[in-house]
Amino acid sequence: MTAFAGSGRHRVAVLIRDKALSFELSIVHRLFGQARSAAGAALYEVVTCALEPGEIRTDADFTVTVTHGLEALAEADTVVVPGSGVDFEPQGGPIEPSLTAALARIHPGTRIASICTGSFVLAAAGLLTGRRATTHWRSSARFRERFPDVAFDLDVLYTDDDGVLTSAGAASGIDLCLHMIRTDHGAAVANEVARGSVVPPHREGGQAQYVRRPMPDPRISSTSKARQWALENLHRPVTLQELAARESISTRTFTRRFRDEIGISPGRWLTQQRIERACALLERTEMPIDQVAVTAGFGTAGSMRLRLQAELGVSPSAYRATFRGRDRRVPGPIRASP
Repeated sequence: MTAFAGSGRHRVAVLIRDKALSFELSIVHRLFGQARSAAGAALYEVVTCALEPGEIRTDADFTVTVTHGLEALAEADTVVVPGSGVDFEPQGGPIEPSLTAALARIHPGTRIASICTGSFVLAAAGLLTGRRATTHWRSSARFRERFPDVAFDLDVLYTDDDGVLTSAGAASGIDLCLHMIRTDHGAAVANEVARGSVVPPHREGGQAQYVRRPMPDPRISSTSKARQWALENLHRPVTLQELAARESISTRTFTRRFRDEIGISPGRWLTQQRIERACALLERTEMPIDQVAVTAGFGTAGSMRLRLQAELGVSPSAYRATFRGRDRRVPGPIRASP
């Protein structure tokens, strides 16, 4: 039996190992499995594979029965390698040479991603040599020592280096999967998947893996009122002074509290929200690009073009042509949420 039934959908193979991290395995199936076209058709087909078919232990008190072997890799459009509990043992577990050899043989053009310490497998297969990559912060020192030829970056949630992607620990796998869905089908589809899973639709890959400062005191009010107000006023210039005034605190205190809560600066967060708003409008409306720029708060089409080129690598017109041409938009109003 072949891994994929020839449905024409994008094929995702999840390659797991002994003591597979069950949370990370379920992330891939849950998120890609929810992605739907405007007509309600599934956009992905996801299968699980292993070095040898059969029962595979997880990090929990159950096993999973895997029916597909490494042949699934040859048929996949995307391969995802989650972490394993073995990776967190003092010296880390061995990585089977046959596994890395199979990954190294994947046909060109296949997207390859890892979640958490799955990056050790990609690096051992030579797929991360010279590339930017990350892994779980607890394993960062060992990763750097073992793979000095990888451009390791600790302070990110995920990386995307020309179709080879890595993510940090656990929940950042959600960010990585949503990023891949967004890349394939646009912000509207990815946002709908995020809503169905009740997770934030977009956490920038460049955010830090964890907050180094103490978490904010729960007795102190958050910055949620200011964020909600900003989302309702994205079409106009929004200053730091206005945001701080919404919480009745100084700009210095507001900036510190905002970073503690969100992990990035207010200015960076505003840019992210404007990009998200612009992408949604480009995908789901016929609004002229000049008007999209004004509505999203960029002011001019030139300013929006520069920002999208810097952040996404495409112009507004190219972005619209890509995602509108696929007719995979999710209908409904564009909602603003903090």
